[in-house]
Amino acid sequence: MTCREPNTDNYVSGETAVPKKKKQIRVWMDGCFDMVHFGHANALRQGKEFGDCLVVGVHSDAEVTKHKGPPVYNEHERYKMVRAIKWVDEIVEDAPYVTTVETLDAHDIDFCVHGDDITVSADGVDCYKLVKDAGRYKECKRTQGVSTTDLVGRMLLVTKTHHQRDEEQAPDTEHVGAISQGSTTHSPYTGVSQFLPTSQKIIQFASGKEPKPEDKIVYVAGAFDLFHVGHLDFLEKAATHGDYVIVGLHTDNTVNRYKGANFPIMNLHERVLSVLACKYVAEVVIGAPYSVSADLMDHFKVDVVCHGKTPIMPDVDEIDPYFEPKRRSKFMVIDSGNDLTTQMIIERIIKHRLEYEERNRKKELKEKKIMDALKNSSNASG
Repeated sequence: MTCREPNTDNYVSGETAVPKKKKQIRVWMDGCFDMVHFGHANALRQGKEFGDCLVVGVHSDAEVTKHKGPPVYNEHERYKMVRAIKWVDEIVEDAPYVTTVETLDAHDIDFCVHGDDITVSADGVDCYKLVKDAGRYKECKRTQGVSTTDLVGRMLLVTKTHHQRDEEQAPDTEHVGAISQGSTTHSPYTGVSQFLPTSQKIIQFASGKEPKPEDKIVYVAGAFDLFHVGHLDFLEKAATHGDYVIVGLHTDNTVNRYKGANFPIMNLHERVLSVLACKYVAEVVIGAPYSVSADLMDHFKVDVVCHGKTPIMPDVDEIDPYFEPKRRSKFMVIDSGNDLTTQMIIERIIKHRLEYEERNRKKELKEKKIMDALKNSSNASG
């Protein structure tokens, strides 16, 4: 992604109209961006619409741990994930958790944008109070129906039945509810509502660019569940083998057949948006067939089909799902150099379950305290 060229006005010097460039509007957004999902991407998409150049500050592990609790992804994973979101122009590593006017000035920023939810520091103070007071703050809409808290909760639900042999050690419904969508959650930001996909949301995320006649078309397929740096590195490598990358996303039932347990963690519509937000992806096939067929390859004029080094499970009829591209000598196994899997992400959650539960319990209490204070203030003034 590149910064948009600012609009120009013309002014007259003698008889000649000379173009005058306006200053480029630089927008700041910041956050933990832990387990980067389409909710984060949608916020960044909206932030980009406020100006010409979107600069994103990403907090370090130390900052996140101090103010919020241990992150699921480490800082290097989070930096890389945010860089790959197609609306991001620049990132600032190790950004302070509390956004200050000095930070904005240091990066030549016009104003800060954040979602219409509450973010508080370890001291329970609004992280954006300073830039709000300075008149350099704007808001965008928070994406309903997804949060890192919710995704962690979904993974813990998976762990109860499928990843913990000892039922005594498995998280029960009360524990899962405490960090996800149970009745104990009072905050509208820590709590979760159902994600409702729309065609408009897909259009907003899609590039809208069709391949040029001379473009080499790369096709890859998979679950791309809990879109992470392992997926990202694979797509980046796949993109080097062509000009236009198409990702086939399998249906939830298909993913469940070859992954088992309660997979996928994210449903098809959520996975579509997560993949579309990646700058290496030009197009997605929603509910792609598990076997790469001749019809699919002909329709999209596929030049090469890429697969990672993960095992390939046969289709329901026991045939190789990549039989056709192999027959055409258009199949390639690529090594992304990253062996991170969705299963490994879940194992991180299991290992640190109690820490994440405590992290989100504290977050909820701080949010609720601020909301109660705002409500009391509003009632008093009314």
